[in-house]
Amino acid sequence: MNDTASSGFVAVVGVDGSANSRAALDWAIGHVHQQGGGVVRAVMSWSYPPMAAAGYPLGGGLPPAEAMSEATDAALAELVAGIVLPDDVVIEPVVREGAAASAVIAEAEGADLVVVGKRGHGGFLGLLLGSVATQVANHAPCPVVIVPS
Repeated sequence: MNDTASSGFVAVVGVDGSANSRAALDWAIGHVHQQGGGVVRAVMSWSYPPMAAAGYPLGGGLPPAEAMSEATDAALAELVAGIVLPDDVVIEPVVREGAAASAVIAEAEGADLVVVGKRGHGGFLGLLLGSVATQVANHAPCPVVIVPS
């Protein structure tokens, strides 16, 4: 990481691998560059499916947390691997356990901006605005940009 990026603008971006989250990541990179450089903190979270709370009925145990975290690390690394960045912007990958909105909001402490896609991989297809985007917009400690696809 260069000194210009580490002392500049900080944008937190929620990513899940969807086209909308990629659009949000691309927008954030461009915006941080326009602000004179800084850090784009790409946040991806993982959690066990809701059925895990009631017992895992599929005949096996849940994968250990380390395996879930490692798989998410790998997915995030693959997502950011091919991105060509301006010289004054760096991507800081962040993996957190928990709900996506909570992870993004927690990482937004001290950031200048949060960027999320309008819709991600969530299951509520009837919503005009994704549930993560709605939660982040309502609870983030800094300005929020919601990027359409």
